[in-house]
Amino acid sequence: MTKVILIDDEPLAREIIKAYLKHFEDIEVVQECNDGFEGVKAIMQHQPDLIFLDIQMPKINGFEMLELLDKKPDVIFITAYDAYAIKAFEANAVDYLLKPVNRERFNEAILKWKSKVTPIMPQKVETVLNTMSSTAAQSNRIVVKTGNKVKIIPVHEIHYIEADDDFVKIFTTEGSFLKNKTLSFYEQTLDPQQFVRVHRSYLLHIGQITKIEPYQKESHLAILRDGKQIPVSKTGYAKLKEVLGI
Repeated sequence: MTKVILIDDEPLAREIIKAYLKHFEDIEVVQECNDGFEGVKAIMQHQPDLIFLDIQMPKINGFEMLELLDKKPDVIFITAYDAYAIKAFEANAVDYLLKPVNRERFNEAILKWKSKVTPIMPQKVETVLNTMSSTAAQSNRIVVKTGNKVKIIPVHEIHYIEADDDFVKIFTTEGSFLKNKTLSFYEQTLDPQQFVRVHRSYLLHIGQITKIEPYQKESHLAILRDGKQIPVSKTGYAKLKEVLGI
């Protein structure tokens, strides 16, 4: 039996999907979720084969929810019209359904998924996530998971981001949080007038700098408001001077 989870904040939309799924006897809806928080917990509990995922939801959206998962199930996205998102889906052969969902198009998506004519592979979904993460709607916050809890970090609260193998550590007043992204990703995503790559291992919020001191040879140290000292390379120093206008 194929296990499916529905994640959509609109009860009527979930009812329509459930009605369409009744024609597929080998598919079982193991849980319905109203938002991304519930979705993360349900996916971890049930390990579904497929999820139907709304993009525009309160609290965290569908893209942010997927970023929190270590192992992503196959996904059929459900969305109101969004030309940019649809372009990303089509470019990566990730299936989607437009609201209101049409039964014929729904059946087509299910049959395509069953036959794997267009495999919905995790790397394809990851490419879509990276594309959509650079949009204005998502570049003003970072969603992280700490244990069983989900935390939303507004970017203005970030002091700096440090590379940590395949992850990054995001430092705020409340502490540090791990995120499965690269430093280069955030260098390209966050506002370059606010966040500067001052070192190969550090991306720094310039609003946290109190002073910059010479260090060894051509390197410097950035002293932050909390007293933390961040190494600044020669290249990073040049970037800082340009952004700070000094």
